[in-house]
Amino acid sequence: MEQAAKKQVIESLREQILSMQGYKTVSKSQHNISGLELFAPAFPGSSFPLQGSHEFISESQEQTAASSGFISGILSALMKDGSPCIWISASRKFFPPATKRFSLNAASIIFIDLQNEKELLWVTEEALKCEGLAAVVSEIPDLNFATSRRFQLVIEKSKVTALFLRENPRILSNTTCLARWKISPLPSILPEGMPGVGQPSWKAELLKVRNGEGGTFEVCWSGSTFEQPQKENTRALPIHELQTG
Repeated sequence: MEQAAKKQVIESLREQILSMQGYKTVSKSQHNISGLELFAPAFPGSSFPLQGSHEFISESQEQTAASSGFISGILSALMKDGSPCIWISASRKFFPPATKRFSLNAASIIFIDLQNEKELLWVTEEALKCEGLAAVVSEIPDLNFATSRRFQLVIEKSKVTALFLRENPRILSNTTCLARWKISPLPSILPEGMPGVGQPSWKAELLKVRNGEGGTFEVCWSGSTFEQPQKENTRALPIHELQTG
């Protein structure tokens, strides 16, 4: 009985600490959200964290494109209840019609294109205050601890998920983000014997997870959700090889 009581106290303290760091206790049904359960084991409590921020680091245009596609897959899961999303950028490269590939309604995504990083930071913070949004995506190259902490305090009130796409960041300092991802493109996957480009596929690396395990995942897009590649499927040539081969 004494051991059980100690264990309960420890679990309670762990939950309080994680809550203060941005991880909220969720119901069992929330642990498996439309494909995001593939990544859940890497996070505390085997639950993909939603009420916080994730940063996606890209070091090339290819990784930026792959990150945008991967983020679209996450949005597909978060927006299934019809909630809108805001996508903020000072140099947007995302092509709105591509949202159909990820079962997204482009009309539910509000794109805000700005002139400079100062405007981007202010609009991002204001967007994160909007309750009822499925997510806020912000293409913000540089993010320091103080700014990320300010964003986190806003998120704790609004419960909005923040996804920061950081292309070629000047400094990779510590932030309050719950996870740091690096998404790299893999050759698209085709059913055996079928021609074409196929479904997008990624190598998703969790470089840093607060109080989690991290890890590397190879996943593809099924047309409606993330899934692990099947052995019977074959890989299509990358687009640049199709064009030059």
